[in-house]
Amino acid sequence: MRLTGRTTVIGVIAALTLTACGGADTDTTATGNNGLEKTTLKVGILPIADVAALYIATERGFFKAEGLTVKPEIVASTQVAIPKLVSGSVDITLGNYFSVLSAQEAKMANFRVLADTFQAKPDVFDIVVKKDSPIQSVKDLKGKKISVASFNSIGTLAVDSTLRANGLSTKDVTYVPAAFPDAPGKLASGQTDAAWLTEPFLTGVQKDMGARKIADTMTGAMADFPIAGWTTTEPTLSKYPKTMAAFQRAIVKAQQIADSDRKAVEKVLPTYTKITPDAASIITLGAYPSTLNATRIQRVADLMLEYGYLKAKMDVNPLLVPMPQ
Repeated sequence: MRLTGRTTVIGVIAALTLTACGGADTDTTATGNNGLEKTTLKVGILPIADVAALYIATERGFFKAEGLTVKPEIVASTQVAIPKLVSGSVDITLGNYFSVLSAQEAKMANFRVLADTFQAKPDVFDIVVKKDSPIQSVKDLKGKKISVASFNSIGTLAVDSTLRANGLSTKDVTYVPAAFPDAPGKLASGQTDAAWLTEPFLTGVQKDMGARKIADTMTGAMADFPIAGWTTTEPTLSKYPKTMAAFQRAIVKAQQIADSDRKAVEKVLPTYTKITPDAASIITLGAYPSTLNATRIQRVADLMLEYGYLKAKMDVNPLLVPMPQ
């Protein structure tokens, strides 16, 4: 695999940790707040469809009912969020499982997943090219530059799997890092030949510049693939157990709504992304699981091992936090 400015997960995390912000809001227990150790939570998010349930929970008062105030903080990627989580700059983050498991193996911290967030469905994570691109199929990507959200990530794993299924390998392409909001511009300007995108950016790039899909990366080994979970660290969980349980209860209620009521997702998307209400009504959505299923999430660790992203087999069970009774 040829990587422009390649950086390992450990290197990225170590470098970013040095510049991570200071500690998160340490709002302590207040009488009448369900005995919570902390009532304000800073939560790292990406402006993508995966986090719709967080905004549903806020809109419908689920966090408020638990005595919580949730303050979202936009981050460029999970790899950027992890140092913030470790330093305490955020309390919880949207964590794509790939990056969380990589950081766990690298011993950056002991991570804990509070709730599942998003599961892939067809055409939620696609490779696209410009309308007039000569690239017509995955095989035409040989020797080309493909943007992914970050190196050594769920994006590279997804593209790796797609390349293999089409007779290519990662050595045949160059990965270029580009946060989702920046990827369409790089594609339009010719800095990349193709882009790996998710919603709402997929619909946006198709509507705005006529981009063409050449592959759905969530097929074969990655069909219905677990993407991300709401993640914290073991020290944070131990320090604020009642607060984390309150977050779990609220977010799971919202996950259930997001998974069963598309209109609820469409309503909140324009509030935290640049997508219009009209575009929100046509984007492709994945699933919003409301249970943490170890067998499902184990698929991520196993496929990472197969592709060389993990050095040893990892049991995900210790990372999963049971739902409070």
